[in-house]
Amino acid sequence: MKNPFHIMLIPTLGCPSKCKYCWSSEEGSPIMSIETIKEVVAWLKNFRSDRVTFTFHGGEPLLAGADFYRQALPLLSDGLKELTPEFAMQTNLWRMTPEIAEVLAKYQVPIGSSIDGPEAITDSQRGDGYFAKTMRGYEIAKAAGLSVRFICTFTNKSVKFRDEIFDFFLKNGFTLKLHPALPSLRSENPKEWALEPAEYGDLLVYLLDKALEHMNEIEVMNINDLCRCVFTRRGTVCTYVDCMGNTFAIGPDGSIYPCYRFVGMPEYVMGNVYDHPSMGDLMQSEAGKLMSGFKEFVDSACKECSHIKYCRGGCPYNAMAPTPGRIEGVDPHCVAYKRIFGEINDRMNKEMFNTPMMEIGSFGPSAHRKPSKPGVMTLMRSIVSR
Repeated sequence: MKNPFHIMLIPTLGCPSKCKYCWSSEEGSPIMSIETIKEVVAWLKNFRSDRVTFTFHGGEPLLAGADFYRQALPLLSDGLKELTPEFAMQTNLWRMTPEIAEVLAKYQVPIGSSIDGPEAITDSQRGDGYFAKTMRGYEIAKAAGLSVRFICTFTNKSVKFRDEIFDFFLKNGFTLKLHPALPSLRSENPKEWALEPAEYGDLLVYLLDKALEHMNEIEVMNINDLCRCVFTRRGTVCTYVDCMGNTFAIGPDGSIYPCYRFVGMPEYVMGNVYDHPSMGDLMQSEAGKLMSGFKEFVDSACKECSHIKYCRGGCPYNAMAPTPGRIEGVDPHCVAYKRIFGEINDRMNKEMFNTPMMEIGSFGPSAHRKPSKPGVMTLMRSIVSR
């Protein structure tokens, strides 16, 4: 189970790579001080009592250096032990060194990185040499015993090569987690790389079929999460839950934002860790009111939707990006979400109604079941058994 409380720490907005669809700044941006980490600990001691996950994000969090993590991790782990902190990191791995890897391994920090498929596809979207630099960092992380998974960003260009991309992840034994390229609040041409909702819906159904076809060979995390949403009737990842009040991002200067996607934009600052704000203080900020407004908008706009309990209108950032910054609709990927949720529901219902009752009751494999291609229910059983 994921922890209910999530703090994203952004040590810097700087990044050495220049991915074509990303908004991040040049290397050399300010880096979070250890004093700010100490203030995070002091703030959270009396903020709430739920288990917490800290994700180091960016920009590129490895730019903070080994000494930063050598000090920050024990401060957070020991200083907030009553919250049983867990850690994660999202990094392109370019600046991974054996020294940093050793520090992260001591605290069992799982790594998320980014590869968009084969080298030619990745470099065409993320810049020449990106693939090779990331894979070098991957080897260092792996040698230290760190767990590394890759996020694959599908753009309106790379989606045309979905077969090659899927085969790359399958061949290399990588778990596949996909991310659709999004419109950006910071870009002059926000939809240049963005994956259109209809294309995203097609991609999700394609990956559902691929996940079932290769069930014991590859894990497609998005498909697992979507199936889990339908089966439990509640959202299980941030896109499909009420994230307001449960997720915050802290920028390099200690400013608090609703999510890492807003970091660096002054109009979305909710408070600062140095002031030790209460939940009420944060939610009464203009940014807090805006995020609460999205929840109220969803309650009204989506009340007739059969998927509302486990979708919640999608991501509020996605919803505000096209306007920009105003709440005038739900996540534009609603079309895709309805498509895949409907597909999973329809397949699940057909499989259940076409299965003898004795087999349904056990929710497990039957010795008398005739061999057939794996379906959604088979995948559900696999997810539940993990």
